[in-house]
Amino acid sequence: MVSTTATERRSLPGILLLFAALIVALLTFIPTAAHAETTDESAKQTEVCAPSATVGCLSGTLRDAGAGVVVSATGPGGTVSTETDDDGRWSLSVEQPGEYSVTVDPDTLPDGVTLRSDEPQVRTVTLGANTAALFSLESAGGSGDGGTTSGGTTTAGSGFNWDRLAQQAASGLRLGLLLALAAVGLSLIYGTTGISNFAHGELVTLGGLLAFVFANLLGLNIWLAGLIVIILCAAFGYTQDLAIWKPLRKKRLSLTQLMIVTIGMSLALQYVFQFFIGASTVRIVMANPKPVQIGPVSLSQDSLIAMGIAVVVLVAVGLFLVKTRVGRATRAVSDNPALAAASGINVDGVIRLIWTASAALAGLAGILLGLVLNGINWMTGMQLLLLLFSAVTLGGLGTAFGALFGALIIGMTVELTNIWLPGDFKYATALLLLILLLLVRPQGLFGRKERVG
Repeated sequence: MVSTTATERRSLPGILLLFAALIVALLTFIPTAAHAETTDESAKQTEVCAPSATVGCLSGTLRDAGAGVVVSATGPGGTVSTETDDDGRWSLSVEQPGEYSVTVDPDTLPDGVTLRSDEPQVRTVTLGANTAALFSLESAGGSGDGGTTSGGTTTAGSGFNWDRLAQQAASGLRLGLLLALAAVGLSLIYGTTGISNFAHGELVTLGGLLAFVFANLLGLNIWLAGLIVIILCAAFGYTQDLAIWKPLRKKRLSLTQLMIVTIGMSLALQYVFQFFIGASTVRIVMANPKPVQIGPVSLSQDSLIAMGIAVVVLVAVGLFLVKTRVGRATRAVSDNPALAAASGINVDGVIRLIWTASAALAGLAGILLGLVLNGINWMTGMQLLLLLFSAVTLGGLGTAFGALFGALIIGMTVELTNIWLPGDFKYATALLLLILLLLVRPQGLFGRKERVG
């Protein structure tokens, strides 16, 4: 690895122009007309809903309800209804945005299964987006089994039972693994440069939205689309360091100034995403996920594949850092950049590699999160950023392995807390855990004590 040459500096404007033109061309390829036919709202719907510019979707899954359960929605577009399939999945399409009252016909539920609450679920439907409606069921024996969204998460705050504990633990492991993909890169950037990158969440969003463009709009195979997106995200990370961060490092800006630059970049990218994609949630693939039942745990096929990919990639990153020469150089720069440079290590080359790899990992996390959550929007990364920083700080600033374990702990805490606390209260418990740990161990789980002053 060598430092930037005069030729590289002369070619920089061309590289930036080419990369910017490619991203703009991809993001502007968004159809303005409907790309799916809608069903007659005066009759019962039987087709799987596909969101488009003129169609919005309501969907969900009633676990263990089976086929034939009638679900209806009443709103600005009138009343529409459908029946669940053999796996309990259902979806409804509407052509008028607004608030819809979603109900389940209790007379169509299987024997011994009842609704915990007969109150309708009120959901705001946006054209071009998929909105989940949750219903909680219980059997005659009293053991509750919550209806799930198509992503597989259960109704919040409905009480404890062992099946629910297993389900939430599996969901926590899934969330932790996907957070770890992005948190490891964020931690490596901090370790090698000292920068707290507040734009890292937008790299996650970029991966998901580009996957939507390639897989949904351009119709590419999801595996090919994912590979292209990872390469583009890596190129974006490389270009960032080449065009922004290295010149700013040469000017010896303080870490506070660099942090403010990352905040500005985060805001700029958010509004770029919103300008080209819009504010609605988009789906990378249109088909509803297929649930897989493993004992008391129900996860979608997409979730299991995403977890497997995350494990393989995280193991590969760990082996790279421990077993390869470049990985050892990366850890040396993270420990002491000045000493690493004095030892003959190309610090700038290592930092550029870290920016490139971190952007690629964040892009992969965005793809997998978009598939698992069955949708992604312009502010997904911003919503995850606090959890990412919590994971990095909990594990120990600048340590990749600490970020991995910190992400797993945060993911498990968030989902297990969801058994008792409803809604976004679960995120507060992750921050409370972080505060309590820092009071006892300020350097984090894997961080080293440092002398200050």
